[in-house]
Amino acid sequence: MDLPTEPSFQTRMEQAVEWVRTEQLPAAEAAFAALQAEQPDHPEMLHFLGILRHVQGRSDEGVALIRRAVALRPGQPGMLNNLGNLLFESQQLDAAAEAYEQALAAAGPGQEESADPLHNLGVIHRRNDRLDRAEQCLREAIALRPDNGPSWYSLSEVLIAQGRVHEGLLANSRAITLQPRESVAREQVIRALVMLDQRDQATTLYREWLLEEPDNPIVQHQLAACLGQDAPERASDAYVASVFDNFAPSFDAKLAKLEYRAPQLVAEACAAALGAPAGRLSVADVGCGTGLCGPLLRPWAARLVGCDLSVGMLRQARQRQVYDGLHRAELVYYLVTQPGQFDLVISADTLCYFGGLEGALAASYRALQPGGWLVFTVEALSADADVDHRILPQGRYAHADHYLRRCLVDTGYAAIQLGTGTLRMEAGQPVAGWVVTAQRPA
Repeated sequence: MDLPTEPSFQTRMEQAVEWVRTEQLPAAEAAFAALQAEQPDHPEMLHFLGILRHVQGRSDEGVALIRRAVALRPGQPGMLNNLGNLLFESQQLDAAAEAYEQALAAAGPGQEESADPLHNLGVIHRRNDRLDRAEQCLREAIALRPDNGPSWYSLSEVLIAQGRVHEGLLANSRAITLQPRESVAREQVIRALVMLDQRDQATTLYREWLLEEPDNPIVQHQLAACLGQDAPERASDAYVASVFDNFAPSFDAKLAKLEYRAPQLVAEACAAALGAPAGRLSVADVGCGTGLCGPLLRPWAARLVGCDLSVGMLRQARQRQVYDGLHRAELVYYLVTQPGQFDLVISADTLCYFGGLEGALAASYRALQPGGWLVFTVEALSADADVDHRILPQGRYAHADHYLRRCLVDTGYAAIQLGTGTLRMEAGQPVAGWVVTAQRPA
């Protein structure tokens, strides 16, 4: 009778890689630990372990592991391209470009393996406003792999950025034919049109998309934003979850590039209201995202919890290891279910996905103990605005100061302070915001 044979190293590594791909991270971690103990210098194992570390939010370790794999087995285009991907998502664009160039050299001219690094170089050149070079790289990638939808989408963005809107729309049509479900890239093309104030063209593309996917929450919301009319009172749960699940892996790096300051502004407002941190408060970070506020709030907190609709965002927040609890929940619902539980409720750059704030403010008031504080940011309408709030072309809402004060007073808040600050940069321009502090009376 034949005894069952132990799966080979290669078979077990392929299974571990599949667990990474399907985000079964504890199983992948255990499998790679066993593989590494068996063959600590196996180049492919180190390469894929580096990818796992990146998925776990430990990108510096991931980069170091893939560099080690490349040193052990030089001239592997796939390894070099993935090294570039990790560096790119860590916003190390020059180092990423160098890795992609090395991948191209390893693949050799005219080889199909060159398509991915060419595409990625095109994206970097577009990010750095080297549009001619971006176009050249993307067209070379398409020549090698004509049915590559992402390259067509990226080429469309480059052409639109050059003002060649008609050519860009033709490239976009080709991309949609190849990959109609590539929602992130498809929307980025339309957002490029919005940024150029090509609102009619953007509206047409959103309408066409909605005919294909009438229940798509992102398209529904962005069409309303583009039209500036018939806007919902707030972004739907499905919209928020879809958008932020898509962006979770690269969210922090993107915000760093935009000089994102909402967490710092919230922390400064907390310091002004609460004084020096003493680690005694029960704190809720609602709409916590990847947890950027967590380390800044922790000094005030004996207990720090967060909630968010996006599973991807919560996964990133968990990696920070600063929260005592994280909950997948819509923030109003979460606060309503936590009566009198918190000394401090904060929300950084989340209530900008609400038009009317009455429900959110009432829920925060209910969740606070008497004497507790609310601190949040929203985007600012100009002082002479004749409306309470308005949906913006990017899909967020901006609010007027008179509306914020009225809502806070009507809810019962006191000690109301509205400061101003730049939340981030967008298309090279500062995004003005309100930094709001209010207290539930003791």
